[in-house]
This record gives sequence, C-alpha cells and structure tokens, in this order.
Amino acid sequence: MATQRAPFIVPALKKHTATVIMAHGLGDSGAGWMALAQNWRRRGMFDEVAFIFPNAPMIPITVNFGMSMPGWYDISKLGRDLDFEEAIRHQDEPGVLRSREYFNSLIKEQIDKGIKPSRIVLGGFSQGGAMSLFAGLTSTEKLGGVFGLSCYLLLHDRIKNFIPKNWPNKQTPFFIAHGEEDEVVKFDFGKQSAKMVQELGVQDVEFHSYS
Repeated sequence: MATQRAPFIVPALKKHTATVIMAHGLGDSGAGWMALAQNWRRRGMFDEVAFIFPNAPMIPITVNFGMSMPGWYDISKLGRDLDFEEAIRHQDEPGVLRSREYFNSLIKEQIDKGIKPSRIVLGGFSQGGAMSLFAGLTSTEKLGGVFGLSCYLLLHDRIKNFIPKNWPNKQTPFFIAHGEEDEVVKFDFGKQSAKMVQELGVQDVEFHSYS
C-alpha cells in the first residue's frame, strides 16, 4: 500500500468560514506551497480562511524508471514532444480515481466541520491541478471555485461517465492558467483543456496565459 502523509494545514486566524485546498505537483509536497498562505498571513489577508496542502502518496512513477515519488497518479509518458491526444492515451485511471476519493474526503472533512461547500475552493499545480479539475468537475458538492495551474484535463474522453446527473458544479467558476514557455506540460495542453471544460457545459471558465 502506498504511504501518504497527512496534509499540512495553515489554520484560520479568525472565525473559520472558508477553506482552500491546494494540491502540489509530481515529486513535490504540501510543504512546498505553504509559503503562499504564510505570506498572506503576514500581510493580514484571508485570516478567515484555512489552507490545506495535501501530500500525494509515494507511488512508482513510470517516467521515473519505476522509482517511487510523491504522485497523485502514475505518468508513463512526459515531454514537449508529445501531442495532447497521445499524452491522454497513457493515463492511470485507477490512480486518478483513487486520488479523487482522497480529494473528496478532504472536502467532506471541511463540510463536517461546518464549512459550506460553496465556501470551499479546490485547486492545484501540475498534477495537483489536473486532479483538482477532475475532482471539481465530478464532485457531488457545489464548490465555491476550482483552479488548475499548468495542468490538463484528465480522462477527458470519458469524464462524462463520472459527472453526477444533477451536476452541481456546472455553474462553479473554473480558473485555468498556463505559462506559454512551460517545459514540462505544454501550453497547448492547458489551452485545449480549458476549451474542453467549456464544451462539457461549464458556464464560467476563465483561461489565462503567462509569458
């Protein structure tokens, strides 16, 4: 069984009324993103918000010659020479679904603490962003927002199979951003993914490019 550490948490300083869940990328950890929340704390911003930085489990990664590292799902191919369709053909569906369940459990924990789903924002970077888009689109809870940075839409050819019939997040704001010179996840992957999210029927999709 893959080992997984508990999330890093930056608690709210005032009455806890909202939560941001921010997931890291391949090979990173939740600790790598805590500086964001700590910086806001020093500036007196978002004091009513708790920040959760989950840690991916240690799993064998094919592109890492099978060696284990923190990852939300396995990656068998990577690089700027891949086109989008080729890249998405090599996706670890079981791993994606396992991580989705974990993301769902983090959301449920916040709801159980009294935080309204509409006051929960889910997002992440690279692998964490890809998981956040997938988990947000397929969540049974109406979230406050979803964001994905330097990422892509997982299982896009079958994602409709995982979207709830009542689809609570059809009107949820989705923010997707990508660097034009990204050396790991091609810019086109992010751009195409934003278009696909719109084509699924999400009514509020914002895409930003950065040079």
